[in-house]
Amino acid sequence: MTDGDAASAEDAPPSGDIVVPVEESSTLRNTVGFVVRQAVESGEPSTLHFVFPLSSRGAVGDEYDRANDLLERIELWVEEDRGDNGDLVSVETAVVGADEYLFSPGDYADAIAEYADERGVRRVVLDPEYRPTGATPLLPALEWEIKGTGLDVEEATVERETRRGRLVRRSGVGQFLLLFGLSAGFYLFLAGWSLTPYNLLTGAASAGAVAATLWHVSFTGAVEPRRLAVQFGRLSLYAVFLLWEIAKANLQIAYVVLHPSLPIDPKVVEFDADVWSTVPAATLANSITLTPGTLTVDVERRHFTIHSLTAGAREDLLDGKLERAVRFVFYGRSAARRPTPSEREEVEE
Repeated sequence: MTDGDAASAEDAPPSGDIVVPVEESSTLRNTVGFVVRQAVESGEPSTLHFVFPLSSRGAVGDEYDRANDLLERIELWVEEDRGDNGDLVSVETAVVGADEYLFSPGDYADAIAEYADERGVRRVVLDPEYRPTGATPLLPALEWEIKGTGLDVEEATVERETRRGRLVRRSGVGQFLLLFGLSAGFYLFLAGWSLTPYNLLTGAASAGAVAATLWHVSFTGAVEPRRLAVQFGRLSLYAVFLLWEIAKANLQIAYVVLHPSLPIDPKVVEFDADVWSTVPAATLANSITLTPGTLTVDVERRHFTIHSLTAGAREDLLDGKLERAVRFVFYGRSAARRPTPSEREEVEE
């Protein structure tokens, strides 16, 4: 081996480094989980490069914003999936090909290969439903073109959804026990936590019926006790925080109602919340409605339409306290530090 070869070997990235081209798809979330899992299992420090190939014809305006929004969402998914393995798995995101006109599979392959070569990455993982041009499937041709550049290519091994989607999913004992416990707890809550033999028996019977009927449709993935415990702890803290915010808002609205001049300033505001899935979005929307002075009018994916009664309620909303708290519950402490709606300048009035 020459000195030059030795230097190249020393500069080479860890074998776990991966480039993943991304676009909205039904299997993208599972593909992210797949590559994070592989990186963690390799036991080597790895960098996951998620790239959004964007032709020059779409590199400005809404398409560019959509690309960056998707990449930000992927960063949150990686943070969620890697857990305590942040020292092993790092993430980089980029929009590529924006200065070129991408049309054929070869054009996309060249943009991906150029990015990989600049960073010394030799491995590409493809989302099985990756379609950068929309409805036209390019995966077989794209895989062949990328292989032609000398890169190693594989397709992520993930479960694909049918076109109609599946109501029933594969489930295990964990899902059944979790649903049983939640149902039994809710039953006892309605019974006033009266632990009489009758309530315990009927509660167990009701919870068993609910769990047996719905355990295949209520959860989207395997139950991980440790992650569940962490999220439950965060949710407990969030409940205390939300009650405090509700109490403060009640006092503010009481002042407005009792004031002789009734100083209200009703307005509807719209903003894109920095939450990325159904449960966090629903949690934020309901929390906003529960807080006096604000009402969630409509939610479309992450776009929120909110009616605010006073300028103070509006300022509190856009300061992002609730949004940050919800991100803390579902994505962790680092996600809570992301910019607020006001700081992102995404507010429409």
